[in-house]
Amino acid sequence: MARRMTFLAVALGGALLLQGCATRSGFEARMGQYVGRSEADLIAALGVPVRNFQVGNRTFLQYERRFVTADSGPGWGWGVNVQTWDCATTFEIVDGRVHSFTSRGNDCIASAP
Repeated sequence: MARRMTFLAVALGGALLLQGCATRSGFEARMGQYVGRSEADLIAALGVPVRNFQVGNRTFLQYERRFVTADSGPGWGWGVNVQTWDCATTFEIVDGRVHSFTSRGNDCIASAP
């Protein structure tokens, strides 16, 4: 039983440590790797975007990630804390290549590549 508890504590600690490494700058670095690559490479890596917009010779591809967490407070009837996590990232494509990207949301974080 003690060995099992130790394993669970180490696993939980490791997960929290990895989560602690996820930052906004890590996300920027990870997405920045796509600048200069082809539109086909971007879609192959990230999948089909949820939206695309065409403006003149520029195309904008938007990706979204969203989830909700709910934690109950201690005891009975203390309420529930609900948090929505989201990140929308839009890539600008010019002449078939990723020119730039922008992102917004409270969950645009990742570990550095």
